[in-house]
Amino acid sequence: MAAPNHRATGRGLTAALAALALLVLSACGSGSDAAPAAPASSGPVTVTHAQGTATFQATPAKVVVFDIGALVTLDDLGVPVVGVPKLEGLPERLAKYAGERYTKVGTLFEPDYEKVNELAPDLIIVGGRSAPAYAELSKIATTIDLTVDNAKFLTSLRERVEAVGAVFGKQDEVRRRLDALSARITEIAGRTPAGGKRGLIVLTTGGKISAYGPGSRFGLIHDALGVQPAAEGLGTDIHGNAVSAEFIAQTNPDVLYVVDRDSAIGDNGQAARRVLDNALVNGTNAARNNRVVYLEPFAWYVAPTGLSSVESMVAAIGDSLS
Repeated sequence: MAAPNHRATGRGLTAALAALALLVLSACGSGSDAAPAAPASSGPVTVTHAQGTATFQATPAKVVVFDIGALVTLDDLGVPVVGVPKLEGLPERLAKYAGERYTKVGTLFEPDYEKVNELAPDLIIVGGRSAPAYAELSKIATTIDLTVDNAKFLTSLRERVEAVGAVFGKQDEVRRRLDALSARITEIAGRTPAGGKRGLIVLTTGGKISAYGPGSRFGLIHDALGVQPAAEGLGTDIHGNAVSAEFIAQTNPDVLYVVDRDSAIGDNGQAARRVLDNALVNGTNAARNNRVVYLEPFAWYVAPTGLSSVESMVAAIGDSLS
């Protein structure tokens, strides 16, 4: 059996088996370890988030963040933080957050409330996996939920990133980058008219395959970038639709987009390339025309709501259609 002529897209992870381990540490940092405070803003700022509104009389100086997408955006904008969950296997540019300089405040799912309280933060940011902790964390400090709604992904993303820009006085940079992103999306969507390439999005994990369509967590590819779905009627459940190699063969996509979950979270599972290396997948238009696109797992699976994550995701799809 001939191996498929797969094409990799996007940045590779610095560590091939990147792990996102979420552990509670016994050690804690202190104010002396905190990064420099962000510049002060003028006047009160009120922002809307996924669970309400919050008003800031001044720019928060001590920020604790539990959401990885939000951490990416803060890093993009040069906003310092003092506390993060236990993180490992991050891309090189974010690897600093795994170090001792940043107090570890629990996991994405289970905050260490004592550690958070010791930091006396001005702002706590949750989102996605950590959103259920919003109410309890709000008892410690002002908390905002930057969860992005997949059903209206780009609109919701803009709202969340603009909220960050407003809180930290980064409105101009946020506006410039979001406008550039919108222009790029419009340009790509203009190249994918009706009758263009039909795409199928799959995620592999533990040797199993799930498919995703419009409105799903990876629906950006169809909903905003205009790639026609090769399969109709797929549900939007976050875990996707369990499918087989036979389904991929019957669907016969022109482009097969692949998210390797095991690689994203560092599990020693069967690599996506091995899962998809069979006669059924190799016979699709996508494989025969060198259009099996392996999406960069950190951006697409771990931090898909970070500003630079989405910028790279959009660029990857644009490249796949050129």
